[in-house]
Amino acid sequence: MSIGNVLDRAIGYFSPEAGLRRIKNRAAIDVMSRGYAGAETSRLKTGRRAPSTSADAELLRAGRELRNRMRDLVRNNPHAAKAISELVSHAIGDGIIPRSKNKKAIKLFKAWAKVCDADGDLDFYGMQTLVAREMFESGNGLVRRRRRRLEDGLPVPLQLQVLEDDLIDSTKEGMLSGGGKVIQGIEFDALGRKRAYWMFGSHPGNSFYDPSSTIVSKPVPAYDIAHVFEKQRTQVRGAPWGVPAMDDMYGLAKYEEAEQTRKRLEACIVGVMTGGEEADNLGAPVAMDAGGKPLPAGIYDVHGQRVEKFSPGSFYNAVGGRGLTFSQPAVTDSYDPYKVSMLHTIAAGWRVPYAIMTGRLDKVNYSSSKIGLEGFRRLISALQWQVIIPQLCQPVWDWFCEAAYFAGLLDTPTVEVEWSPPRFYSADPLKDATARIKEVRAGFRSLSSAIAETGENPDDVLNEIASDAKKIDKRKLILDSDPRRMSQAGQVQQQDDNKPDDDKETDDDED
Repeated sequence: MSIGNVLDRAIGYFSPEAGLRRIKNRAAIDVMSRGYAGAETSRLKTGRRAPSTSADAELLRAGRELRNRMRDLVRNNPHAAKAISELVSHAIGDGIIPRSKNKKAIKLFKAWAKVCDADGDLDFYGMQTLVAREMFESGNGLVRRRRRRLEDGLPVPLQLQVLEDDLIDSTKEGMLSGGGKVIQGIEFDALGRKRAYWMFGSHPGNSFYDPSSTIVSKPVPAYDIAHVFEKQRTQVRGAPWGVPAMDDMYGLAKYEEAEQTRKRLEACIVGVMTGGEEADNLGAPVAMDAGGKPLPAGIYDVHGQRVEKFSPGSFYNAVGGRGLTFSQPAVTDSYDPYKVSMLHTIAAGWRVPYAIMTGRLDKVNYSSSKIGLEGFRRLISALQWQVIIPQLCQPVWDWFCEAAYFAGLLDTPTVEVEWSPPRFYSADPLKDATARIKEVRAGFRSLSSAIAETGENPDDVLNEIASDAKKIDKRKLILDSDPRRMSQAGQVQQQDDNKPDDDKETDDDED
């Protein structure tokens, strides 16, 4: 392998030290000139804009427009509406349910969850769905704590109110005396802790105008707000999901609109009489109007009226025409492949599998759907445990326990709780159930964790099993579904005569 160019070798022949120095310096220049291709500023990449602004600065400038455009897409674009619906149904489902060893708190929560909505429309799990939808669609889901009086007749003197992101006064921005600051309507103290949300009294986009509440914003203590959003950088507010696919969705919708318009235009003409003039040498009759005057050149309908606008499925006569020409609508073989390709891109921007977002299963088999669902399942699980539960469910539980404690309904304002997200439905539930059984039997996990994974409360399930077992034994029944009596092979199991007293309560039941 040659080292250096001809000049370097010539210099090295007469002065090896100088030649080596030239080669070293040339190699150093080559190393220093290397870098990331994505950061090049060549002529071919001059149109690429990549400002070094903060996440808050970007959202302050574009957040409102992104929110409005995404809502418009969800209202009018079926793919955006389907993506939002699928994200909400997978993330929340029937609801993320609390579990606690404090049975009194759970019983009280079940009663309160039915009437916790300040608007009186939803229960707690319906409010979870609404907040998650707000987060996906506008970027931020907000819940405000509303304290109530004991005489209001609620199981716990507390209610919740879901608010839209528009109520935050984004014009509040800047430094405050004492070292605090306000970023996009959220106030922080000198240590960077959230202190207040500056909010309007009513929605700025209402059909009515209320100067006292629409223009003037007031601070709401941060401890009364549960703010749910995906934090991708260090921003204080979130952006809607699906933003990377917004332009593609809009472009695909316009493309489909253009295709439909072209097809409607092609369908306007079935056939036209052509092939002649007003008076040609072949003796073709001259078309006359009602007064017997020759008609000028043009296309006329069956009533002799000149056609200025085409309607679908019609035949038209050209003056002097002797031949009938049928229209031939163009066949667009590239339409469906292009749409499928665009929908794959859009699904990637929404982080939703193509089959789930579009509902098209014609090109999906079990293996591909299984792989796609596994990745989507991990995404939803991370969203539940890292965003929805810590930012929504846990603050609401803390509010509930505090209100119940001060109302004299609980002995402590802090009660330990665990959360059970909904079961992620499987494409092959038999295989998944078999895998869970083997994990429990091998000791890799507990029975309670396997039950909790299905979205059920393990204590409730085990209590129901014990209750059903008592009823079965009382009636002296032997069911194939009872593992105490029947094995998986269908053989009768030997009954244990040393079973404990059925009427004796365990310590867990007392708790």
